[in-house]
Amino acid sequence: MADEIDYKLIGDDLQGVIITLDPGEAVVAEAGGMMYMQDGIRMATSLDMTGRGGGKLFDKLMSAGKRVLSGDSFFVTWFTNEASRRRDVAFAAPYPGKIQPIDLGEIGGTLIAQKDSFLCGARGVDVSIAFSRRFGAGFFGGEGFILQKLTGDGLVFLHASGTLHTMDLAPGEVLKVDTGCLVAFQPSVDYDIQTVPGVKTALFGGEGLFFVKLTGPGRVILQTLPFSRLADRIIAAAPRAGGSRREEGGVLGMLGGMLDGDNS
Repeated sequence: MADEIDYKLIGDDLQGVIITLDPGEAVVAEAGGMMYMQDGIRMATSLDMTGRGGGKLFDKLMSAGKRVLSGDSFFVTWFTNEASRRRDVAFAAPYPGKIQPIDLGEIGGTLIAQKDSFLCGARGVDVSIAFSRRFGAGFFGGEGFILQKLTGDGLVFLHASGTLHTMDLAPGEVLKVDTGCLVAFQPSVDYDIQTVPGVKTALFGGEGLFFVKLTGPGRVILQTLPFSRLADRIIAAAPRAGGSRREEGGVLGMLGGMLDGDNS
């Protein structure tokens, strides 16, 4: 059984989550995600994702290796409340977007998610790898062959860029999604990659050559702005990377360039 933790989300587009732990409770997080912790919280780095202790070293190394393949760090960081009263520990999102709390026990105990989406979770949840079931899905899916597999019966917190949108698909219901906009889905959802029909649509439609075909039943979570799309726009607009200013060519553009050294 996973620890039953309390939490509060803070912020709008640059969110964080404050987790309140009862004495003896613990939460596991990716390295570097901690924002603050109150006195009485003990932080420790471990290979053990379950936090229950025991087990063979080889099994722990194998588990850590799987986490690396799924986009996580080799080590995980545990935060345990060793005080005699409730204490807080907070985690911050690594880039603009939303944090989505999910109770794995309410959705069947398993969720398949994109790489790097796991932020933190209650003691008792596990993060491993899930291979795409089809060659095409893995090769063209935008996230590669390997996805994150979250299992357990407690709370996990996912982070993705943009705004998150949750949909529950009925049996046989089909949803076609941009390959970069899929964040997570239940194992009951069939996941496949299809090509955009028509040469003209594929080449000039502006939506890429492939999309994800999701077939219900099950829950899916989508993001409005894939981080890769945001990064491409930033790079394209950066003068040092060959981009151009919005006011390039005008007096303000020349003055701005002189002030920040671009026209020197």
